Amino acid sequence: MSGDLRVAIVSVPVADQNRARDFYRDKLGFSVVAEAPMGDRKWVQLVGPGGGAGITLVTWFDSMPPGSVRGLVLEAADIDAEHRRLRAAGVEIDEIKSESWGRYAMFRDSEGNGLVLTSRMDR
Repeated sequence: MSGDLRVAIVSVPVADQNRARDFYRDKLGFSVVAEAPMGDRKWVQLVGPGGGAGITLVTWFDSMPPGSVRGLVLEAADIDAEHRRLRAAGVEIDEIKSESWGRYAMFRDSEGNGLVLTSRMDR
């Protein structure tokens, strides 16, 4: 039996939604697809330039303090070009490392969440 499940949205815990939105939009190139009041909170949802699952910038989960995400993986067709683009945009990103399974570089968003830039993996 198979289902019809896919990852739609990943919650990223932040302290400041506006600062985080600006980082993902202005430095990473994400598009804001929704930004609206949600009761006494705000819903902020973005999607990466290559599509896929979106992220929402959350401030309301006690079990997810700002900056607690580790290992949010972003794929790029050309990791070298994307690495250069991120550095030029002011992102503090580690040097690219090579492993038997692929290449990657680690960095943090404006809120301290840990992200990984990697090259597209063969599927």
